[in-house]
Amino acid sequence: IEKAVQTVHELGAYWFLDKPYQPSVLEVLIRRAGSHAGLLADKRILERQLSYKGSLGQLVGTSPRMQEIFALLQQAGPSKACMLITGESGTGKEVVARTVHALSQRRQGPFIAINCAAITDTLLESELFGHEKGAFTGAQGLKKGKFALAEGGTIFLDEVGELAPLLQAKLLRVLQERELGRVGGSKTVKIDIRVIAATNRDLKEMVKQGKFREDLYYRLNVVPIRTPTLRDRPGDILLPAAHSLTTFARNTGHRSHALSPRPRKPLLTNTPPRTAPALEN
Repeated sequence: IEKAVQTVHELGAYWFLDKPYQPSVLEVLIRRAGSHAGLLADKRILERQLSYKGSLGQLVGTSPRMQEIFALLQQAGPSKACMLITGESGTGKEVVARTVHALSQRRQGPFIAINCAAITDTLLESELFGHEKGAFTGAQGLKKGKFALAEGGTIFLDEVGELAPLLQAKLLRVLQERELGRVGGSKTVKIDIRVIAATNRDLKEMVKQGKFREDLYYRLNVVPIRTPTLRDRPGDILLPAAHSLTTFARNTGHRSHALSPRPRKPLLTNTPPRTAPALEN
């Protein structure tokens, strides 16, 4: 039974039967499994249709570039492959990562995000991989790192280009062996996670300069995605503007408004309005 439960939770089986089983029970389970598969198929079709209408999860856009990204996410989302998201700051790299997680078979598991540029090198190793009691001054007990906390789910490494060479080597080993060692520990811990990395730097150029490991780059860059800026897709500008307006109204308890023609024009033409923009009920 323990093996059967593990098969259901980890390998995607619908359910299990003990032997000897009753044919009537098997018949009911087959019908329910068929209905379940049909619902999943309908869900995928609906997601595809919604993407064609300009949204996929929290991502919005009707431009050809965004439609390409939607199609790629729907294909790559259910896989286990590592993903490298590149693009300028503010282009929604974490939103893309969260959408991938929601489309994956790990969506019931945790989504753990960490900004590699926001933590000093001396602390980042402990944050990522954890530490044992007494590993360093102040380490009063065992601490699980972000990789361990992401077990069964997805870890998002933002600004991965900021990793120091030593941490690059350790991350490479984690990706290769699917196991990690805590700071100050002698044992390794097996992990089952998906890694999504993001950066606004040119990692390929950093590889040429010897600042980023080539083998790690190719390990991360299995599924590459580049997030476009709004200036690269001006036709999408009104969509996030309207979405932000609706979200602001909901969070502040105000009525929902729509943008009137007056503020729409400067958004589309990139010219500032002479007076305050008007809202429509």
